[in-house]
Amino acid sequence: MADMRLIVAGAGGRMGRTLTRVISETPGAVLVGALEAPGSELLGKDAGVLAGLPANDVKLSADLWSMSAGADGILDFTVPAATIANVAIAAERGLVHVIGTTGLSPSDDAVIRSVTNRAIVVKSGNMSLGVNLLAALVKRVAQSLDQSFDIEILELHHKQKIDAPSGTALMLGEAAAAGRKIALEQHSARGRDGLTGVRRAGDIGFASLRGGTAAGDHSVIFAGPSERITLSHHAEDRALFAQGALKAALWAHGKKPGMYSMTDVLGLSD
Repeated sequence: MADMRLIVAGAGGRMGRTLTRVISETPGAVLVGALEAPGSELLGKDAGVLAGLPANDVKLSADLWSMSAGADGILDFTVPAATIANVAIAAERGLVHVIGTTGLSPSDDAVIRSVTNRAIVVKSGNMSLGVNLLAALVKRVAQSLDQSFDIEILELHHKQKIDAPSGTALMLGEAAAAGRKIALEQHSARGRDGLTGVRRAGDIGFASLRGGTAAGDHSVIFAGPSERITLSHHAEDRALFAQGALKAALWAHGKKPGMYSMTDVLGLSD
């Protein structure tokens, strides 16, 4: 089978450069496009050189329509506005669209869902094997414990991260809510300050820490009478997210249109 031809969105950023490196190391994948925001000072730069590799003659461009003519998929870890701008073109071109962007609103999610009758989308708050296994465990534990166990989710990320809670924390919250058979948006406590009153029974709490260069630490705490259970994942290198995204793209290549997640890619679906 021919190599899957991939575009990296946000190719000049930290995650974009990591994706470029991982594609160069992955059999069956080849970089054919490097997308960057209009007006970026990096436009025209060589994607390989930016990623610390030999020059690969793939220049950063803001023209997704042109570069996508010869592509099979796009790896998109950018910001919500950029991802939503990419959705229509990816669908029109029939690209596999792997979305790792966090901070998407319900209306953004609706736009993404609107193209999945004709597009292949793999979307996840986290692309790593370990985090998706953690989510499966969180759901199972939440199913097994009653509401005498309070659920709290703690996450730490580098100081440049612009959204909170993280997409991964929200994914873990959704897993816990699914285990409890409740709607997360109706049982979510997002930070506490001042005279908050006692903890509301059944809430799933979130706390977000920012600092340094942490790639991503997540813990789900089940705090019950006289005991606590803590499930954790610690990311040491953002390359693991890039590797997961590549795995998702290669898995999705040739699938029928629809919305998929990493649980589908990894065979973890119920």
